[in-house]
Amino acid sequence: MGNLISYISIDPDIRFGKPCIKGTRITVSDILEWLASGMTPEEIIEDYPSLQDVHIRAALYFAANREALIKIITAA
Repeated sequence: MGNLISYISIDPDIRFGKPCIKGTRITVSDILEWLASGMTPEEIIEDYPSLQDVHIRAALYFAANREALIKIITAA
């Protein structure tokens, strides 16, 4: 599970520093909002083909472990 974090980047020049899926401008919060609205992972991937299932799992992992992960990412 720990390698899921490698799919997340935080760059102050991209989406105001919000956590994003690497190589995209899609934020973790975008994915969470789509899931909360009732979209399935398959529907999200269909609408955003640059995403893969692992990216959605990475967003969920990041959100679930946000406090610990922010310390790790900002220290790197």
